[in-house]
Amino acid sequence: MQFDVILQPDQLILYAQGAATTAQLLLISLLVGAGLALLMAMALTGRHPVLRPWVSACTFVIRGTPLLIQVYLIYYGIAQLDWIQQRWDRLWPWTYFKEPFFCALLAFSLNTAGYTAEILAGAIRETEAGDIEAAQAFGLSRRQTFWHIVLPGALRRCIPAYSNEVVMMLHSTSLASAVPAMMDITGAAGRVYADHYLPFEAYIAAAVLYMGATFCLIGLFRLAERRFLAYRIPRST
Repeated sequence: MQFDVILQPDQLILYAQGAATTAQLLLISLLVGAGLALLMAMALTGRHPVLRPWVSACTFVIRGTPLLIQVYLIYYGIAQLDWIQQRWDRLWPWTYFKEPFFCALLAFSLNTAGYTAEILAGAIRETEAGDIEAAQAFGLSRRQTFWHIVLPGALRRCIPAYSNEVVMMLHSTSLASAVPAMMDITGAAGRVYADHYLPFEAYIAAAVLYMGATFCLIGLFRLAERRFLAYRIPRST
């Protein structure tokens, strides 16, 4: 074992850059995906006869295809179309498709949006009829009932399931290394392997970084569950 190579300043800087890229991909994709997921969940649980089937079909495709294929379809498919390449130097938003980071970010955002939308839609459907009736008794409109009663309760109930989605997205960011010029944690490990022929040491270091980030995320969600789901914890008499 030659872990002393991994601890050299150049390699540590490489892993730090990879960790920063992974953190950016994760945080931005979660923020964008959460916004899209809210709109999609509203469509899935709404009464619009046209919008609901289309959104349901989108989430089915997203959840039914591997994330790696989605990354390839965006970077090697959409981004390489002649129609887009003719415009990506001068016309927004196609200018972003020449950036590998944007292509990976778009794939991750759409993927997490599809899964999160179904999680949130399920939590919305679990709203108890008594809550709706109480809101109506107070004279709240349908829109007020959704924003003040249904959605806050659904967000609390979906915390455990969403925590799993966030951890899975953290691990899925390792697929960003499939995009050329992307230097995430896995990409940094691949660079160390290529330069020093130390596959075991390089990927063990990457695994430690992913594991540390995973424990931090799990700890944050445990705190969130204790804060927002305290009423569900059984209390001894």
